[in-house]
Amino acid sequence: MRKLAALRANYHSRLGSRLVRLSKKEDVTYPNFADGGSRTSIEIARRISAALRFEPTAERIDGQTIGNLFEILTCEFIADAFSALTHLRPGRWDYRTAQTTISRFAQYQHLSTLVSLVKTDSNLAAALGHGYIVTPDIVIIRQPVTENEVNNHEKLIEPDEPIARLTQFRAANQSESPACAFLHASISCKWTIRSDRSQNTRTEALNLIRNRKGPLPHIVAVTADPLPMRIASLALGTGDLDCVYHVALPELRAACAGIDRGEDQLEMLDTMIQGSRLRDISDLPFDLAV
Repeated sequence: MRKLAALRANYHSRLGSRLVRLSKKEDVTYPNFADGGSRTSIEIARRISAALRFEPTAERIDGQTIGNLFEILTCEFIADAFSALTHLRPGRWDYRTAQTTISRFAQYQHLSTLVSLVKTDSNLAAALGHGYIVTPDIVIIRQPVTENEVNNHEKLIEPDEPIARLTQFRAANQSESPACAFLHASISCKWTIRSDRSQNTRTEALNLIRNRKGPLPHIVAVTADPLPMRIASLALGTGDLDCVYHVALPELRAACAGIDRGEDQLEMLDTMIQGSRLRDISDLPFDLAV
């Protein structure tokens, strides 16, 4: 098994052992990433569980713990997989799940001043609200380059030359110490999807787009929801998210193709895939390297 396939398999193994549990509604038992009110969701989730060899137990795990663990395990997979692609996208990278506010990054640093003003002016707070401060589930951070890195292969620039003095990508141009890093990617993690969660994710994405000064980070979402119609509420449309990534897209498609009366779900799934709105988790490291 090649490295990326092994990383994906390990990711699934850890999801299965640490997150997937059996839920019960009336007399029906089903994996806890299915919607207990939807027979189609339950059947698809069961087939995905079988394909990935999940062996869920009935041990209880609360929703907040599931959400936190899903973020951590997904972040670890991304860090391992993206690190394997450093020959495609070199740089000094960090990966965090600690609800880091975007005002800590170079493109959004100006928002910290706005936060200070809002705290002291109730009228301004009432007018602006707090939606402009986004705290992504997972952030990928790129550090600015040092002068040694700039001149590593050949002497490109002298420190006292009056050129390239405004770009924040050169750490020497920043007044802060340590220099402010760049937000390379904002990743929203949704173990399952509800319509209100979809709207929150889209709103956060639009705030990231509108409030930046500088390059736009990648803005994506990762989900384990088994129902294509539910995923579509987040994936369809353009202008906010780059793309949505499923933790097991080939297994999801095989499950949809195998269930009775699953034609509508399969058609919606193929629409999202062919329209470049839904991809597998293994595609994400490559897309982040663009």
